[in-house]
Amino acid sequence: MIALFLLSDLFDGTIARLSGSNGTRFGALLDSTLDRISDAVVIIALIFWSVENERDWLVPLIASLLLGFLISYIKARAEGLGIPCEVGVAERAERLIVLLTATGLYGLGVTTAMDVGLWFLVAINAVTVAQRFYVVMRDA
Repeated sequence: MIALFLLSDLFDGTIARLSGSNGTRFGALLDSTLDRISDAVVIIALIFWSVENERDWLVPLIASLLLGFLISYIKARAEGLGIPCEVGVAERAERLIVLLTATGLYGLGVTTAMDVGLWFLVAINAVTVAQRFYVVMRDA
């Protein structure tokens, strides 16, 4: 269910562009805001599930949540300063693919998938934050 919701969310902008609608600035703001909310809901749900089921995923889940927000914030703030910030190994789609793959494999019985996937997510998020900071520092 979560996978279907998140995957359909990834295509909303593409569908709008293909239909000839460029949207509005408010629509872009609303879309970004709802993206952050849906990202948070998924990770918070995993936090609750991991605590309830005595999984040791709290640190990478919280780190992923915070770094994911930083990725979006740095880009938005940079663009507000007039600095293009289109860099990073972990855009939202890549982050969701990693998270959905890890949860899917875990659900299929690959018990190490979440540990590996979550720490990989933390790593690529941290690299993306560093890449964006570097671009802003270089171009500011």
